Amino acid sequence: MIKYIYKKMIMSENKGNKEKADTIIRNHMIWAMGAGLIPVPIADFFAVSAIQLDMVRQIAKLHDIDFSETAGKASITALTGSGLARLGARAVKFIPGVGSIIGGITMAVLSGASTYALGEVFKKHFETGGTFLDFDPGRLKKFYDEKFEKGKEIAKEIKKEQEEEASTTKTQTVVVSSEEFVEEVSTAPKATKAPKEAPSETPKDPLSQLQAVAKMMEDGFLTEEEFLIMKGKILNEE
Repeated sequence: MIKYIYKKMIMSENKGNKEKADTIIRNHMIWAMGAGLIPVPIADFFAVSAIQLDMVRQIAKLHDIDFSETAGKASITALTGSGLARLGARAVKFIPGVGSIIGGITMAVLSGASTYALGEVFKKHFETGGTFLDFDPGRLKKFYDEKFEKGKEIAKEIKKEQEEEASTTKTQTVVVSSEEFVEEVSTAPKATKAPKEAPSETPKDPLSQLQAVAKMMEDGFLTEEEFLIMKGKILNEE
């Protein structure tokens, strides 16, 4: 009975660590994608490398594995190598204008995919009792390549979600601004008589009229209260 309970506790702890590791990987993947958009070649590489190293450090800490920056860097470099795809994306950035845009987008996806793959490799390695001392990049390279391909798809999904969220936020902002404008117009006092300073011939277009009275207020010919009255009159004459 005691053995069964102990086994359940271990399984529960492993599940908790797995979920935490997944969160660490996803967060660092998103950060790496952001760093991959840095338009300056070399700078993006160092930024992504620092993020990946921090991810490995956190996963190691999660599994009570002794971590050193030297061992972490050596393990990551041994597994990823120079990365021809990554270097290709960086090279595109040297092309003025379009190169920075295309290279940034490509680098963001590749950076996210690489970070995801690295995270999955170290998560699996540490979960099975491995350490930095017995880290074998040759044995794990195939697993890394598989996760890299999957990581590209996940990175593209994240990028799409971010774009949709940004678009939704922009739309909501426009809607809220429109509602505030309508509310301000509806509560503005209606004018029964135009101020004496009003021009004898005002443009018939409401927008032009609003611009005209706004200019008069800026020049000191109208008070803010008079401006609101005139604005209300213009908008209610529609």
